[in-house]
Amino acid sequence: MNIGDAARASGVSVKMIRHYEAIGLLPAATRTESGYRVYRPEDVHALRFVRNARDLGFPLADIEELLGLWRDRERSSADVKRLALGHLATIEQKVRTLQAVGETLRHLAKACHGDGRPECPILQGLSERESPAAPSATRAPRSGGGLRHSGISAEPRG
Repeated sequence: MNIGDAARASGVSVKMIRHYEAIGLLPAATRTESGYRVYRPEDVHALRFVRNARDLGFPLADIEELLGLWRDRERSSADVKRLALGHLATIEQKVRTLQAVGETLRHLAKACHGDGRPECPILQGLSERESPAAPSATRAPRSGGGLRHSGISAEPRG
């Protein structure tokens, strides 16, 4: 089958198939005398594997390792589980970070009157933030009433 047929059968775009071949994630397809790529059913199966792994958010380096394990009939399932659990830990940390960001935004939005006044705790909080990519999120003590995520505070300035 040609690359368009492989793309439709696997759910991977033609552009991504070419990319995966270019970076060596997948072996280059065989070619006809006129230079067209030819894909076998096992190539489509590998493309589906990659698509499913991408849908689960695995990074390409892990997908490359997973593909190797998938093809290795002598593999240890412990190696596969290690990759999956490592990826799960990364996802869970991202979820915690996003939840903290959500709490911060919710707190800032609640502190903003949202009327015609120029004072805005949201803008004040954003201007006080130390780093836009700061990964840690912490809750400030309840006594101050402020929720902090990487330095953002809705506390009024005196």
